[in-house]
Amino acid sequence: MNDVIVVGCTVTDARDGGGRIADAAVWVRDGRIAAAGPREEVTGPAGDARVIDLGGAHVTPGLVNMHTHFSLSLPGQGGDDVKDMTPHELALYMADGARRTLRCGVTTVRCVAEKDHADFALRRAVEAGRATGPRIFTAGRALVCTGGHGHEGGDTLECDGADGFRRGVRAQIKAGADLIKIMISGGIAGEHERIETPQLFPDEMAAALRTAHAWGRRVTAHAGPASVIAEAVELGLDCVEHGYQLTPEVARKMADRGTALVPTLLVTRCKEFFDELGVPEWMQCRSLGAGPRHLESYAMALDAGVEVLLGSDMPPFWEFEGTNASVRELEYMSEGGLGPARALYAGTLGPVRWLGADADLGTVEAGKHADLVAMDDDPLADTSAFRGIRWVMKAGRVVRDDRSGWEGP
Repeated sequence: MNDVIVVGCTVTDARDGGGRIADAAVWVRDGRIAAAGPREEVTGPAGDARVIDLGGAHVTPGLVNMHTHFSLSLPGQGGDDVKDMTPHELALYMADGARRTLRCGVTTVRCVAEKDHADFALRRAVEAGRATGPRIFTAGRALVCTGGHGHEGGDTLECDGADGFRRGVRAQIKAGADLIKIMISGGIAGEHERIETPQLFPDEMAAALRTAHAWGRRVTAHAGPASVIAEAVELGLDCVEHGYQLTPEVARKMADRGTALVPTLLVTRCKEFFDELGVPEWMQCRSLGAGPRHLESYAMALDAGVEVLLGSDMPPFWEFEGTNASVRELEYMSEGGLGPARALYAGTLGPVRWLGADADLGTVEAGKHADLVAMDDDPLADTSAFRGIRWVMKAGRVVRDDRSGWEGP
């Protein structure tokens, strides 16, 4: 057996009623948590075990980023550089992004449109130990109408009509998709559309949703305007990406139907990122101009009781405003009315419940995968504590330990 005992820590997770243990110990055996509790109660294995003393750190489950694109290519020179990569270059680029993502404390991601099904190869490589990265749940290629949002790249599949969207769903499932993503409105990155442009007819949305649900896959949708979101929620949509222009009525409908929201607040307040990539002026104006309304929509969702989940859209590891994109997004969510305790849920247990993976992930308790992060400050006092992540474990393997000076994989 491969046994590790983690001590010198306070363990915190987002279980109902609070999962918080001072002076805790976590016994890890073969990649999973064998026991977690007060140090005096966790005896560990009978034989030798490696002991890791975290020196008083706060330990939580690893973060889960629900809106990830390892092959993102926005308009502009930075995006063109990605589009011009050969398949081999793209695979290496995505693998490097996965490695960086894991090191910043994101131990699970949900990919919601990747180029040419390279995400499936990356997932297999990570699972086989040939590449270092987070656990990957992926939608494969997003489904879009001809000329619709994101149609320019290999990360989408153009479909038209109900039969076309049925085939599109089945094609992603055939490739190994864990979920389905559909583009039902315009957005900030389409030059010849507006955020409020509807892009799918009701029969197309219904066909995609019914087909995916018949195969046991949940569906998320890129969506901006309230009217389009309301229609999709009525048809059974499971999650909304962005939700730039919600209304209180539509937010209440989402809450009533159990439709989650991944707000991606970063995408309408990231001029520094856009400048770095050479994003053109028309897109910057549309994005930044949508920022105030986007924040209002997010507040409406919180007021209505919509389940909100962490997702950055920006690459999860990207350095931004003094931290990485995943942590900065979680800070924006917390500052926008969620607060630290609910932010912890939105960044850990909430996402894995949506993914149907909460039997294995999301809390620090026996039977779960040992996907853990450690920081010096208390994340229940301030979400910015995640800026100080200094130790990362995935499946019982330490992949980052700042105190030792070891850089990890």
